[in-house]
Amino acid sequence: MTKTSLTRRGALIGAAGTGLAASACSPKPDTFQPRGEGHFRHGVASGDPDQTSVMLWTALSDDAGGYRGVELAHDEAFSDIVFQQGEERTYIRPQPLGTLKILATGLQPGRRYFYRFRLGETYSPTGVTRTLPEGAVSRFRIGVFSCSNFPAGHFNAYREAAGNGDLDLVVHLGDYIYEYGYGGYATGNAQALNRVPDPLHEIVSYEDYVARHAQYKSDPDLQALHGAAPWIMSWDDHETANNSWTGGAQNHNEGEGSWDDRRNAALRAWYDWTPSREPDDLRHRYGAYEIGDLATLCLIESRLSARDQEILQDSFPVASDADIEDSEVLAAVESWKRDVVGDGDRELIGPEQIARIREACAASVAAGKTWRILANQVIMSRVNFPDFSREMPGWLRWWATRDSEFARNFILRTRFDIPFNLDMWDGYPAERERLFSALRDAQADVITITGDVHSFWANDLVDAGGHRIGTEFVGTSVTSPSPFSSFKAPGVDYGQMMADANTDVRHCNMEDHGYIRLTLTPEAAEAEYVTVSTILQRDYRAGLDSRWRLERTADGSVPVVERVE
Repeated sequence: MTKTSLTRRGALIGAAGTGLAASACSPKPDTFQPRGEGHFRHGVASGDPDQTSVMLWTALSDDAGGYRGVELAHDEAFSDIVFQQGEERTYIRPQPLGTLKILATGLQPGRRYFYRFRLGETYSPTGVTRTLPEGAVSRFRIGVFSCSNFPAGHFNAYREAAGNGDLDLVVHLGDYIYEYGYGGYATGNAQALNRVPDPLHEIVSYEDYVARHAQYKSDPDLQALHGAAPWIMSWDDHETANNSWTGGAQNHNEGEGSWDDRRNAALRAWYDWTPSREPDDLRHRYGAYEIGDLATLCLIESRLSARDQEILQDSFPVASDADIEDSEVLAAVESWKRDVVGDGDRELIGPEQIARIREACAASVAAGKTWRILANQVIMSRVNFPDFSREMPGWLRWWATRDSEFARNFILRTRFDIPFNLDMWDGYPAERERLFSALRDAQADVITITGDVHSFWANDLVDAGGHRIGTEFVGTSVTSPSPFSSFKAPGVDYGQMMADANTDVRHCNMEDHGYIRLTLTPEAAEAEYVTVSTILQRDYRAGLDSRWRLERTADGSVPVVERVE
């Protein structure tokens, strides 16, 4: 029997997944047809900036040899070139489409630069990048993205941010690509949209992951945002496989070979196809970035370096239809929450990362910086399911469960006040307390920016003792289906149900796609939840779900988030 966890693709979508399964039996689709052509049809990108350097990236297709290199200048006309590197022997990563990464060094802090690659006498499109500032910073704006599923729809959120975001930096929190094949998750509209996944099968080998990255990079809207600002990127699970951890993944089986081999192939392809610096151990994608005297940004890795396997739903100690008023039943559930989910030995990011975060945040406080940002993959705040046996309309419960024992069990289980998602920090509460304790020791309040859950949230971060640690801004997906999308119904607001059921949840929108535009100043941090009206066509309207503001307090206490629009 397949073990399915209480996750967005398990409990939320598994009950209505018959349509996806049916599509797998359809005739072979037409293959994806990219729009671009020429040597640089995958665009250009920059990333991992610091005060004096930035990584520059491109892919070379139809490579006829000759000079390969990059130019970086103060001006768009390239009359004032400040960095130039390349030669006929410039190293190209050997693969079906060669990728070229060059670290531009010797730059000035807080400067905008233009860059372009050259192959022979042909130039790439021009990209814009920036170094991180040092010293006084009056404003810094970050675009926060996650969950960009190519076959699910058009990347309109990327295009909106590229054209209207006025961003100094893009932070992508993971699920930049997805590993599923045609007929799998979120591919129902793929052929109609000319977004059939390449290759058609689930990706497993290095060549597979490269092909999938190359397909995503062919998207003009993704290219536009890569070319508009530098990116800091983390991965979540789908860059390898669904619900990955140190020893495997829900979406990996023995027939697909060694997990270590698959993980290593996926990571090698990820570094080859992103403008990211490479640590000695490719799994250790974490560290701190300094934004002048304004902020410290800590990048977290929560999948491959320390995570224990998530708690699976078949460990739940009682039958889903057990008597909710039976004291023995309730005692068994509480014991499961305390001793199984709350096992103190379970790790998510591990002691090394926690120590580094503490050190970076303590140094940030000592330096008098205003903000500390944790770039985090999965929801950190405490979130439990509402009791859907009461909150969901009876007719909708009937419709959802009429052909699905899975959905029936899931809805009944929510009576027991269970965590929303055991793949999130709620599945590792002891680790969360260790992190919160480290932040208290550093006397550091934080803003956590989070992805993964395909919905907008504004959450309070509060430890088990009731101490406020900070605020969590959760961004929705670029295209991946929203939670409960299979159970959408007129007048049913799942986001409001989640907010009503959880004191730490200030807001939840489970409908829209888009991104967060986070503006930092010495006085305040303001998060705008930018929406796009559709992902099923390239014409769209931009909107605003809400705007949230944190103001620094004169007494140094942890600021409380307030909705301002």
